[in-house]
Amino acid sequence: MIGHRPRPGGKRIVAAVLLGWLLALPAAARASSDDPLEPLNRDIYQFNDALDRWILKPVAKGYDRITPEPVQTSIGNVFDNLTTPGVALNQFLQGKPKRGLEGLGRFLVNSTLGVAGLFDVAGRHGLPAAEEDFGQTFAVWGVGQGPFLMLPFRGPATTTHAVGMVFDVFTNPLRLVSPNRDRAIAVAVNVIDTRASLLAAEELVSGDRYLFIRDAYLQRRQYLVDDGAVEEDPFLDEDF
Repeated sequence: MIGHRPRPGGKRIVAAVLLGWLLALPAAARASSDDPLEPLNRDIYQFNDALDRWILKPVAKGYDRITPEPVQTSIGNVFDNLTTPGVALNQFLQGKPKRGLEGLGRFLVNSTLGVAGLFDVAGRHGLPAAEEDFGQTFAVWGVGQGPFLMLPFRGPATTTHAVGMVFDVFTNPLRLVSPNRDRAIAVAVNVIDTRASLLAAEELVSGDRYLFIRDAYLQRRQYLVDDGAVEEDPFLDEDF
């Protein structure tokens, strides 16, 4: 089972890293100016990497071996569905009411016809998943992304994204799960499932892993803030 393609979703970090790297390679040369805390960030990255190498990755591999891929997909769908209310709220806050209504529709369809989000019925009927969070909303409002920040246990972020994560928590119905033990179990399953979905993608990360992840993450965040608009690159022009 190890080696299946990563599922789409807001928390598929390495997959997002790879997409960002492919989207805007020239931006890598500018990324160092966005990382004034690089020495500290590298230390935190080393801590996270060790934690992943010795604990999270082995657990994810075991989960990947024993859990059929359709089951993994359904588990991922459930957690992605739980983020949809927050996505819709941020679409409204960013002045995109049509997309916000589509997000609410997606949540209602998948929560009912999709059996609590196990199946992405909405996606198959013209309501695809979107990625929006408060960090993007603050950037759209003109706050700016802020410098790169590696968070312990969490991974790459920007200062604006990190602040936005606090607000994101309150828009996720997962926080309403009780008792606390059940909520902790749900969070752990989400983390392990997400990590398992990235086992294949991480093989493409090369060179200085910290720089690769940092540069591509910053590009990916800008891509999301710009709603997928990519600056023209003369090196991609066939006539160049």
